Amino acid sequence: MKAQTIYFARPIQAANAEQWSIAGIEALFKLPFADLLYRAQQTHREHFDPNEVQLSTLLSIKTGGCSEDCGYCPQSAFHSAGVEDRKMLDVAAVVQAAKAAQQAGADRFCMGAAWREPSAEDMQSVVEMVKAVRNLGMETCATLGMLREEHVTQLRAAGLDYYNHNLDTAPEFYGEIISTRDYQDRLDTLERVRRAGINVCSGGIVGMGESLTQRAGLIAQLANMQPYPESVPINNLVKVEGTPLENAEELDPLDFVRTIAVARITMPRARVRLSAGRQQMSDAVQALCFLAGANSIFYGEQLLTTGNPEVERDRTLLDKLGMYPFAEKH
Repeated sequence: MKAQTIYFARPIQAANAEQWSIAGIEALFKLPFADLLYRAQQTHREHFDPNEVQLSTLLSIKTGGCSEDCGYCPQSAFHSAGVEDRKMLDVAAVVQAAKAAQQAGADRFCMGAAWREPSAEDMQSVVEMVKAVRNLGMETCATLGMLREEHVTQLRAAGLDYYNHNLDTAPEFYGEIISTRDYQDRLDTLERVRRAGINVCSGGIVGMGESLTQRAGLIAQLANMQPYPESVPINNLVKVEGTPLENAEELDPLDFVRTIAVARITMPRARVRLSAGRQQMSDAVQALCFLAGANSIFYGEQLLTTGNPEVERDRTLLDKLGMYPFAEKH
């Protein structure tokens, strides 16, 4: 078998207590389902209130026309998914959306833009958006593609709380999904963010045709970061017509639950978020994900370009499970 590669960003803080091998993580995936969930729930309860969930809302501030060729993304200019290239929203529109999200119970507001990296002009607008949303008393998050040092400095000065930049998949599978940037580009951006003192939000997408070993490789990359991300979004591929992955084989829902559990065990203090693909999940599968250690969701009816469960459906589900939003408790 070909040796699996682990790429490491330069250590920024003290090393994690445990380093995870890909083989060790794959062994977790293969545990009996009940044993895996029991271990994940134990880990979860050591660090979090098991009935509390953090609600984040994601807004696309610049949609379509992206120069990257990510095989899953309908916003790529390389694909014919019918997503129009739209100009960036103004600050007032973003603040209005943030207020609505806050009134609906969200405590973190994430602003996403479809580009390879922001321009100087783009950054001026983003900085104003971050400041305005923070003035509402919400946590702020942004996902803007690759960042240079000057970008990170500006975001830090604006008070950005979290920066999202997903690894997407294992390095060995990455070239099957994206060709316009390499894995190290992503790690370099995350290193700059970490060095600036901004919290890291980084996860990946499962169900893109990766093997179990490659799924374990993604978790290994995240868990072995020094330190691992504060937020870990786990996305289940949303297959969009016109993208290269529109005919990808469906991931078994229990395999998705296993991914949540393994993320919880290997990154015990992280917020593990149910992200894209949740609209297609039954209430029962979502309940299993919470049992496996998920304690954050994207909340609202739209992600960047794909649908999300309606607010009332989420509220009803949380009520049925006896769960409550972080913002309401605090």
